[in-house]
Amino acid sequence: MNTESDGRGGGAAVASPGGGTGVSGADASSGRVPGSRAPAFVRKSRALRLSWQAGVFLAGLTVVAAGVVMLPLPGPGWLVIFGGMAVWATEFVWAQLVLSWTRRKVAGAARKALDPRIRRRNLILFTAGLVVVAVLLAIYVGRFGLVMPWKIHE
Repeated sequence: MNTESDGRGGGAAVASPGGGTGVSGADASSGRVPGSRAPAFVRKSRALRLSWQAGVFLAGLTVVAAGVVMLPLPGPGWLVIFGGMAVWATEFVWAQLVLSWTRRKVAGAARKALDPRIRRRNLILFTAGLVVVAVLLAIYVGRFGLVMPWKIHE
């Protein structure tokens, strides 16, 4: 769970533009160096750093859990889950990698959705769906009139 070198070997810590330290090697999508974005006074003490990581993990877990609850219920479930991942990404390299992978996939899907051929296909499918709904509504109104299927006056 440790995101930086603590002097026991391993990769050298590199200062990031955001003020944190992290593993050497820049994240290609954001240009930032992956690693902790914790304040300098937190990084100086191992106990503070572990407490900070535990707090960030719990905060991210709370947000992700709220997003998971919102998936079947009304609410922006996936958006909240990605918000929780962004909270985790402030401290953990694995979350930064997952978030950058997700950003690449979403950008690719947006590019694909804006392709003129695919837009035309989607417009044709949407129009066909509207025609089907209109025909079914016309059949219902022709058969039953404008009476609702439930009894309001009882």
